[in-house]
Amino acid sequence: MSGMYIVVFKDYVTNDQILDAVAGVRSAGGQIREVYTSVLKGFSATIPDSYFSQLQSLVGGPIDYIEEDQVLSIF
Repeated sequence: MSGMYIVVFKDYVTNDQILDAVAGVRSAGGQIREVYTSVLKGFSATIPDSYFSQLQSLVGGPIDYIEEDQVLSIF
């Protein structure tokens, strides 16, 4: 199974490091939706469960947080 997530990196992380993580997601069979490099650093992607745990282990290091991507609506 795969889930949709937004992965946000800490400010000191370089764009090359973000692109390395993007490549890892792709090689694990994930699909990148968007890469963010200005307001926040990170990406949104469909990430296979098998690779998600590897990314999750980096929270507190170069990754600031990972959230499930969801649709918000305002009435």
